[in-house]
Amino acid sequence: MSPQNKQAPDIGTETRWLKSYYLSRAGFSIIWVACAFTIGQTIPIATALLLVYPAWDAAANFVDAKRSGGLASNKSQMLNFVISVATTLAVAIALTKSMNAVLAVFGVWAALSGLFQLVTGLRRWKSYGAQWAMILSGGQSVLVAAHFVAKARGHAPVDVTTVAPYAAFGAFYFLVSGVWLLVSDARRRSNRMAA
Repeated sequence: MSPQNKQAPDIGTETRWLKSYYLSRAGFSIIWVACAFTIGQTIPIATALLLVYPAWDAAANFVDAKRSGGLASNKSQMLNFVISVATTLAVAIALTKSMNAVLAVFGVWAALSGLFQLVTGLRRWKSYGAQWAMILSGGQSVLVAAHFVAKARGHAPVDVTTVAPYAAFGAFYFLVSGVWLLVSDARRRSNRMAA
């Protein structure tokens, strides 16, 4: 396929998609954190929350990659999708062992998904800007991974609320990214009208 025939995403459409994508991811994470600290104290709901979190991430990365030019053009998101699916399965297995095992799985996942998110943010920066929060989020995920793995090896009790601050920071970064794009778009429209 020649470069001329390759379908390139429209910048305006892509920016609109990214705004809704970031805000929906922020909303999901806020609800997830609220559930973790309230109804998540029962084992069946905590189990569901721990499985839903990486599964949602897998679905979100898949849809985002498809909407942003396809999986082949978005390898970091494709890899994030694969890692998140594998994490969902690994969490299901780890839940039969202990919460420490689950936390270790989340640690490995945080490192890998953070790295892929960092790469995606850097790639998108050139075209859409407003990616600094996504880049920070990806870098912070890698740091959180070390904390999760160390905590998983310890003897302190862990539960679904141990993961909640990680999800809360994710919500914050997605919200900042969505709002930043909204503000950037409003400024561009205002400048065009003033010109």
